[in-house]
Amino acid sequence: MGQTFTNLLVHCIFSTKGRAPTIHPDIAPKLFAYMGGIVRSIDGVALLINGVADHVHLLLSLPATLCASDAMRIVKANSSKWLHEEWPEHQDFAWQNGYGAFSVSRSSVEAVSAYIANQEVHHRRMTFQEELLAILKKHGIDYDERYIWE
Repeated sequence: MGQTFTNLLVHCIFSTKGRAPTIHPDIAPKLFAYMGGIVRSIDGVALLINGVADHVHLLLSLPATLCASDAMRIVKANSSKWLHEEWPEHQDFAWQNGYGAFSVSRSSVEAVSAYIANQEVHHRRMTFQEELLAILKKHGIDYDERYIWE
């Protein structure tokens, strides 16, 4: 084949360090927009980014040349650096080390987008920990709860 064709849609989730509520409401929209810009700079498309005080969800379309782990490393490092530069009073902000990345079929984009868009409502009845465990189970991913929150 003379060309490369991909449809690499990924639902990524990661939390603040220690799941601390450090994504303040006044910062969140600007942070999510900046993260979208980072994704564009690596030739990806941020279909939707949203979150709550202690974690963020991203629905991304990644280029064939970029794996999810590199995308997460770049987005997390650059967004954290930017936040500290823009709001020096928020030096307590940091992302956790790990992340979740789950493949999304084109037919599921609307449902995943709705899920991400409704994070505030969703988290009135479910914690981040409960949410992540449910997503891991839904995707058939094995985990050891003794170590998952480190």
